[in-house]
Amino acid sequence: MKPTPRSRFVLLLTLLLAAPFAAPAEAQTYWPDRHPDWERRDPAAAGFDADLLQAAIEFAMASESTSPRDLNLNHDQTFGREPRGEAIGPFTVRAPQSGLVIYKGYIVGEWGDPEKVDNTFSVAKSFLSTTVGLAYDRGMISSLDDRVRAYMPPIEMAEGDGEPGDEHGRRVKLLFESEHNRKITWDHLLRQTSDWEGTLWGKPEWADRPDRDPTTWGTRARNEPGTVFEYNDTRVNLLGLVATSVWRRPLPEVLRDHVMDPIGASPTWRWHGYDNSWIILDGTMVQAVSGGSHWGGGMLINAYDLGRLGLLTLHKGEWNGQRILSEKWIDMSSTPGAANTGYGFMNYYLNTGRERYPSAPEYTWTHSGAGSNLVYVDPANELVVVARWIQGGAFDEFLSMIFDAMGDMAVHR
Repeated sequence: MKPTPRSRFVLLLTLLLAAPFAAPAEAQTYWPDRHPDWERRDPAAAGFDADLLQAAIEFAMASESTSPRDLNLNHDQTFGREPRGEAIGPFTVRAPQSGLVIYKGYIVGEWGDPEKVDNTFSVAKSFLSTTVGLAYDRGMISSLDDRVRAYMPPIEMAEGDGEPGDEHGRRVKLLFESEHNRKITWDHLLRQTSDWEGTLWGKPEWADRPDRDPTTWGTRARNEPGTVFEYNDTRVNLLGLVATSVWRRPLPEVLRDHVMDPIGASPTWRWHGYDNSWIILDGTMVQAVSGGSHWGGGMLINAYDLGRLGLLTLHKGEWNGQRILSEKWIDMSSTPGAANTGYGFMNYYLNTGRERYPSAPEYTWTHSGAGSNLVYVDPANELVVVARWIQGGAFDEFLSMIFDAMGDMAVHR
C-alpha cells in the first residue's frame, strides 16, 4: 500500500520523538541568579578550545546584518513598502552584532552590546505562545483542538477592523463568526495554519506579504484551517488579542508574573502593542500586544533575557526546580506540524531533517526573528546561543565553529 502524506508525517514524528536527544549527559547544576548576577566561566575551564571559540565570535561580529541600524528606517525599506505598511509601534536604533554562548547555565562567551534593549521582532511570538501555554497549563484552555470562537467575546473595535463584510459601523465585532473563521482552533493559530480572514488594528491579513497580483487580495479561496502554513502577523496579533481576552489581563503582566520575574529577568524588557491596539477590558483600557512586530512594537528586550528564555525552554519549562511551564507544553511547542514539519508552535523553528541548520543536531530548535534575532536551543549539548543582528546565512557556519570549539564535548552532531 502506498503511504499517504499523513502516514509519512506520523512516521517522521514518531522517529523524531523516539530519538535519544532530550536529556543532556549531565544535569545542569548552576542557574543564573536574578539580573544582573550571571556567572561567567572561562571557556577553557568549561572545556572549550578558547581560541576556536574566540574565532567563532569574531566571525559572528564580522557577519553583522547589512540592514540599517535605525530600525524605523529599515522598516521603511522593507515591510513599510507593502500596502497598509505604515509603522504603528515603536522602533529602536539597534546595537551592533551582539550575542551570548551559554553552556550548562554559565556564560562562556559574550560580545557586542548584549545589555542593549532592542526590538526582537518575531521572537516575540515565542513569548506570546508562552502566555497561551500558561493558560493551557491552568485549564483556562481545555484543549488546543477547541475552536477559538468559544473563547472570544464580542469586542468593540475601530471602524475598519473585523471580518469581511463587518469592517464598518459601531456594532461589536465577532472575529470568528464567518463560515471559515468558525473552524479555527488554538492549534491552527499557534502553528500559523488558520488562514483567518479579516482586518485587525488596521492591517488586513492580505496586506502582510501580499500576493503580487492585487486582484487576489480579497478574493482568493480560503484554505481549510490546518492544511496550509502561512506566516502572517495579522493572525499572530489576533492570537495576542484572544489570549488577552482569556486571561482578562494585559499579557505583559501575565508574562512578568509567571515567567520573567521567576527566571530572574532584567527590569528593562517591554512588550508593546500598537498605537491603535487598545480595547476596553472589564472597564479598563488595555493594550493588546503585538506578537509579530512587522509594524513596530512587540518585544523590546536585551540578549541576557533572551538567553534566559532559551534556558527555560531547553529545560522543558523548569527553572532551578520550579515548574514555570509544563513539559507537555514544551514538547508540543517543539513538535513539527503536519503543514510545516520545520515549525512547531510560534516561534519554535525546528531543524527537521537538518534542513535549517545542517551543522546542528536535528532535535534542536531556534526562537527566530527578523534581524536576524536568533536564540538557538540545544538540550543534549546544554547549549544556548543568542545571536542578534547577524546575517541569517552565516548562522549555520557560526554554530559549526562553536561545535568545533566544543570538540569531543559536542554530542549528536
